[in-house]
Amino acid sequence: MLHIFIDADACPVKQEVFRVASRYHLAVTLVANSWMRIPNEWWITLEVVGKGLDVADDWIVEHVQPDDIVITADIPLASRCMKQGAHAIGTTGRPFTEDSIGHVVATRDLLAELRGTGEITGGPPPLQKRDRSRFLQQLDEAIQSIRREHPLTST
Repeated sequence: MLHIFIDADACPVKQEVFRVASRYHLAVTLVANSWMRIPNEWWITLEVVGKGLDVADDWIVEHVQPDDIVITADIPLASRCMKQGAHAIGTTGRPFTEDSIGHVVATRDLLAELRGTGEITGGPPPLQKRDRSRFLQQLDEAIQSIRREHPLTST
């Protein structure tokens, strides 16, 4: 069964995922380093993992199945999940693909270097309404695509 995993500690689109998952009757697992409030729904679970670098990422990679969907802004996590056969969508609605992941990593590295030299300060811009809209569209498209490919296993 199609499952959605959320790299939840800093995810700005949790509510959007809940709405879409409810419409499609999909299970959602949020993975975080600390407790957070989640809706009281049987299909939403929170997995609190230990603190430490990549602990949440490692948990997601260990549990993700082919054709699950992972919501993350973490490029290395997206790459690891895709190697498991899962789909990965960025929190701004950017779908990660084998073709785009190298470009995304190169851009991330360039921006990190520019931040290190002081030419760029601050983090990513806040999520805009169009980002949320793009995210919802990409999530819906990913679910529909998976269901078309596996019509008997996606209830």
